[in-house]
Amino acid sequence: MQAPDLLAALAGGHPVSGARLAEAAGVTRAAIWKQVEALRARGVPVESHGSAGYCLPWAVDLLDADRIAALLPSSVRNRLGALEVFWELDSTSSELQRRGAATPDLSIVLAETQTAGRGRRGRTWLSPPGLNLYLSCLKRFESGMAGLGGLSLAVGVIAMRALDALGVRGAGLKWPNDVLADAGKLAGILVEVSGEYQGPCAAVIGIGLNLRLTPALREQAGQPVADLAGLCSDDPPSRIRTAAALIEALAEGLEAFERDGFAAFVDDYARHDLLRDQPLALSGAQGDLRGTGAGVDARGALCLRLDDGRMQRIDSAEVTVRRA
Repeated sequence: MQAPDLLAALAGGHPVSGARLAEAAGVTRAAIWKQVEALRARGVPVESHGSAGYCLPWAVDLLDADRIAALLPSSVRNRLGALEVFWELDSTSSELQRRGAATPDLSIVLAETQTAGRGRRGRTWLSPPGLNLYLSCLKRFESGMAGLGGLSLAVGVIAMRALDALGVRGAGLKWPNDVLADAGKLAGILVEVSGEYQGPCAAVIGIGLNLRLTPALREQAGQPVADLAGLCSDDPPSRIRTAAALIEALAEGLEAFERDGFAAFVDDYARHDLLRDQPLALSGAQGDLRGTGAGVDARGALCLRLDDGRMQRIDSAEVTVRRA
């Protein structure tokens, strides 16, 4: 029995004895214990209940491409280039990038776990199996990189639209591409673009969304984090339903961005903007700046009203933004 099989056996959220697991898999109880430890090392909170066996503290909805596709409108399902679920990848975005030019438009890759999930500015994205969502989408644009200003902000709005469709409230957007709740990171977005400046290009859009985080994972994150369980009274939407909502929002939102650019998202971004009218401190290549958040402009640049009244626009995402 390997780790994926063990997680599937425990997915119901009720205790299963080690003897029963060993018998079903045709292995020793020591082999079962070894896989339990392997899951724990990845961040899965497998509990021991004495003679009752092993148990997860909640039921786990394992990802399945057919079940996700069944929840999508046919108009979205028919537009997808691919919809694939893997047990383990280094990262879903790296998987799409490796496939190169042959990858169809709107191809979607999900993984139960990542060994090298990454966020903005080279940060690691924690990716325990069975707890959260790790998804990447490849979108091709004929207009070229010159027309992709504000794409990462638009994807933030798309994520908020998915949460709204799921009935999740209490989240907002922090420029340039974080979804926050209760001052902690709920989702991270990484957009990587390749191709021609004026000609065809492709964007690989990676999204990591926290559904459930254990105390150990919160400590390991090294920064304030949030999850859907915390926003939903410990009863978050299923991972299958959440994946479908996110994919539907991506398919529809990216079509709107291709047609109208960031202009199609400006109003929604303003509605969810957590930095507007807030005292901010910025540090980056331009040095240290202090002022008040004044929203974003039509290109997606952060507008900062400096203490002397001048307006400063920040285009580069290579900057740290904090509330002062």
